[in-house]
Amino acid sequence: MTLVASGPAATPTAPDGKGVGPLLRAWRERRRVSQLELALRADSSARHISFVETGRARPSEEMVLRLAEHLDVPVRERNALLLAAGYAPHYPETPLDDPALDALRDGMERLIQGYEPYPALVVDATYTVVAANRGVAMLVEGVPESLLAPAPNAMRLTLHPDGLAPRIRNLREWRGHLLAQMERQIALHRSEALRELYEEVAAYPAPAGSGDGEPAETTESTGPVAYFALPMRIEHAGRVLSFVSSISTFNTPMDVTVAELAIETFLPADPATAKYLNSLVS
Repeated sequence: MTLVASGPAATPTAPDGKGVGPLLRAWRERRRVSQLELALRADSSARHISFVETGRARPSEEMVLRLAEHLDVPVRERNALLLAAGYAPHYPETPLDDPALDALRDGMERLIQGYEPYPALVVDATYTVVAANRGVAMLVEGVPESLLAPAPNAMRLTLHPDGLAPRIRNLREWRGHLLAQMERQIALHRSEALRELYEEVAAYPAPAGSGDGEPAETTESTGPVAYFALPMRIEHAGRVLSFVSSISTFNTPMDVTVAELAIETFLPADPATAKYLNSLVS
């Protein structure tokens, strides 16, 4: 699979009925930071922070960005704070297929291709797959086309009863991990689309016996393995492959689209999996 364009860039809007003060207070409380601590971080005063939160003072554009940075507010939500304060958005949201992102797309493509034969993919803020390598294509062989086109969703593809779910031998654990990951993202990003996706995939029925049966037969015995992280154990071609995943994001992004991209790589969790995957390209 190769890079595909994400949907059209959305125009940020200020939250209905909320000024910047209540929004900043909500982010501060979410981060469990006192007014005094935030003031010290932002080179301000607790009095001024209090006035901003209660609407008695209007923060400058620079102050909004400074407070958002010290509260680790996501880039998209920083634009929302600026709009609520009466300023224009600071961060652009460039479509992924825009020529301005040519270097980004080429770099991600080379990165995930260089990771082969191990699986790697790139997803956006709602887990839509915008790029994937041949290792991922191998794992999704036989999945219905309805789940793969036009732009597959990683969560839907993994947890749908017609997707990878019946092949995942520790589905109960892996499903719990993915849902907890989505819950953390929902808490961080006020995304209705992400919440709707969570409610959809959380309601999928688990295949009968998922995670409870004996592993499928493999062509060689691997013996007991001391996993260093929760693996995804997935059946493929009559054997069980084990992977642990790692997620990378871009440092100090200046664009909403770039800020919401994540690169997920799957590392073989045991010698047998690594040996099998490497045999496919030898």
